[in-house]
Order: sequence, then C-alpha cells, then structure tokens
Amino acid sequence: MAKKRQVKYTEGKILNSLVGLAWPIILANILQTAYQLIDTFWLGRIDADAVAAVSISFPILFLILSLGAGLTLAGTVIVSQFKGAEDQVQVNYSSSQTVFVIFFISVLLAVVGYFSAAPLMKLIGAGPEILEDSVSYFQVSSWGFIFLFMFYVFQSLMRGIGNVLLPMYIVLATVFLNLVLDPLFIFGYGPIPGYGVAGAAVASIVTQGLSALAGLIILFRGKKGIKISFSQMKFDFPWTRRMFNIGIPSSMEMSTRAAGMTVLIMLVTSFGSEVVAAYGIGSRILSLIVVPALGFAMATTTLVGQNIGAGKIKRAELIGNLSAKIAFFGLTAVGMVLFAFAEPVTAFFVPEDPDVIRDGSLFIKIMAPSFGLLGVQQVLNGVFNGAGFTKASLLISVFSLWMIRFPFAFVLSNNTGLGFEGIWWAFPFSNFLAAIVAFIYFKMGYWKLRTIRYRHRN
Repeated sequence: MAKKRQVKYTEGKILNSLVGLAWPIILANILQTAYQLIDTFWLGRIDADAVAAVSISFPILFLILSLGAGLTLAGTVIVSQFKGAEDQVQVNYSSSQTVFVIFFISVLLAVVGYFSAAPLMKLIGAGPEILEDSVSYFQVSSWGFIFLFMFYVFQSLMRGIGNVLLPMYIVLATVFLNLVLDPLFIFGYGPIPGYGVAGAAVASIVTQGLSALAGLIILFRGKKGIKISFSQMKFDFPWTRRMFNIGIPSSMEMSTRAAGMTVLIMLVTSFGSEVVAAYGIGSRILSLIVVPALGFAMATTTLVGQNIGAGKIKRAELIGNLSAKIAFFGLTAVGMVLFAFAEPVTAFFVPEDPDVIRDGSLFIKIMAPSFGLLGVQQVLNGVFNGAGFTKASLLISVFSLWMIRFPFAFVLSNNTGLGFEGIWWAFPFSNFLAAIVAFIYFKMGYWKLRTIRYRHRN
C-alpha cells in the first residue's frame, strides 16, 4: 500500500497528484473554519458585542497557536522527505519525536494563554462592553491548545505521507458535533446552563478533545502508514535541533502574520465595536475563502517534500508552477462571486445591524479581487516549505504585513478622508506586492540550489 502512494506522488501526472492531495486538505480546512463561522452565527444571535468579543480574541489566539503550529509543519516536511526516500523507520521515529515535542509545547502555551488573558485583552484595546466576554472566551480556549495541537500533529504527519482523507473524516464528524454543542453551551438547555460567549469555546474544546484522541489512537495503532511509540519519545537533541531549524522560521512566519493581525485589530478598535464586528465578519469570510489557497499550499509542501526526498528537483519546480496557476485563477473566480454576494453574506451573520452589514460587505468587496494574488503567495510559500527553506516564507510575510499592510492601513485610516475604510484597502495592496515578491523569488531558483547543496552535504 505504501508503494502505491509513493509512486502516485513522485511519478505520473502532477495535476492528479496535486488535486488528489489538495481537495481533502481544502475540505478539512473549510470544515475547521466552520468552527469559527458557526461560533459567529450563534453569537450574532446575541448581539454585535458578542461577535466583537470573539473577533478581538482571535488574533491573539492565532498568535499563540502559531508558535507551535510551525513545528507541526516541520513534522510534515521531515516526514514527507523520508517518505519520498522510502525510509519507513525514520518516518515512524520522526513522527514519534514530533508528537513528543509538540505535547510539551502545547501544555506550556495553554498555561501561558490562560493566565495572560486579561492583560492581553486590555492591551489590544477591548472596551468595557466586551472585555469580560473576550477574557472568558480566551481563557476557556487556552485549555483547548493541548487537544488542538495534538490533532494538528496528527494532520501534519498524515499529510506528510499523503494520507489526507482520514483527518478530513475526523474533522467532518467533529464539525457536525460542534453544530449541536454550540447553541447548547451558548444558550443552555434544560439542566445545562448557558455560558454565553464562553460557551462557544467550551463546545470547541469538547470536539477538539475527541479529534485529538482519535488521531493519537490511529498513530499508536500504526495501521495507516505511521506507527508512533512511547519508546521513541525521549529527548533527541540533534533531531529536535533539525525540527526547530525548519519549524522556528515557520512559527515566526505564522506569528508575524498573527502579530500583524493583532496590531491591525488594535487599529480597528479605535473606530468602535461596530467596526470591530464588521472587521471580524470580514476576517472570518476571508479565512474561509483563503482555505483553498492554504489547501493547495499544504498539498504543494507534501508533494515538493516527497519529490525532493526522491531526488526529483525539476518535478518539484513543475509542481510549484502548476499549483500557482490553479490558485490564481481559481481564487480570483471565487473572489468575484463573493464580491457579488457580499451584502447577503454579511447579513447572514448579523441580520439586525445595518451599519455592520454595510461596513462588513464593503470590506469583503475591497478584498475579494485580490484573492488570486493571495493564493499565489500561499502556494509558493508551500514550495519553499517543502524544500525545507521556511525562512523564505518568513521574509515574505514580514514584508507583506509589517512593511506594507500595517503602515498602509495606518496612514490611510488616520491621514486621509477614508477613515476605517483605509484599513480595508491595505489588504489588496499588500496581497499584490507579496505575490510579486514570492513569484520573483521562486523564479530566481535559490530554493533549488539550496536543496541540491543540502543533499550533497548529507
């Protein structure tokens, strides 16, 4: 069975391999984003402040999650390259080490997140009308980091060997469960009390715990291409150093993105809770639309990693070219559809607030035409990550968010008549420049030369 997968992803038609890997990842990402959309839907039935409380918490949550999530990507890269080299012993050992390291990191982040909730919410400007709810949501969500990271590890390792269907099925089951648990814990029913905004986080923790348990059972049983064991879960400093060399730039890239979102929302909060709610809805829609790009980026990382492991550098480049074309044209088309239906989509979440509907739909309309450019940036980052050159993704993100998006948003919103709309316009401008930089860097080919040199040294 393993050989059939190996041949499929390192030989034959690239399009078939790319689509075969990408669609389950995309669907799983959409389903995971559905957690946030379901939360937003039910919280919108309370009021706009409830939506704003979660929206203001999300960038900080993403910042903390990103510190460990980059290391799970390192697991994907390492495992995919050993898979391409047909070294099952190292696939199993690397997987065990990844689970071991990420578990300790997740516990640390959970504790830090819980005790820093109140000062963090105050720091980013949560107003008195949403402060209590945002803190309670953040504290409850923090304890879910352990479960969330364990499932992320499972997803990443399965993705590295090309088994992308199994994680998708687990996510599908937990999203349906969350659909039931969300209103139950938010509003209460019978003997179960309603927890309000914090109830959305409680529902997520229950489903995250079940998905993490399922993933770990599958990995320990070892019947799906990877077998982890406690005997291999001990500190291996040379291996951990390699994981950190690949994963830390990726963590920093995700953290940079999250920090950029955090600073941006501090700018948004200066315009009031209605604008925060509009930004929150637009950001959630953006996260849903971006998942196809992320799906192709993750599939690209796996394919590039396996082909580099097999010594097929030219095929890895062809994968990047095709993936970028699909992402550009596909997401541009999706953006045009979303542009046409921006108002009803926004009204779906906050049906009784015309100001939020107006501002949120304008945000979507301004962003939508640049979705294809965002897709190009993401899939080319997938190429760099698959080659183990995660520093390139970091540098592109720093350029996009800190040198372009935030300064542009600050100047337009504070020094022109656009007001908060200037923040909206910073998104397509930064997407355009980041895509250009990523494409030029990809065509320069340094990532290929670096890969060849690394293979010769080893």
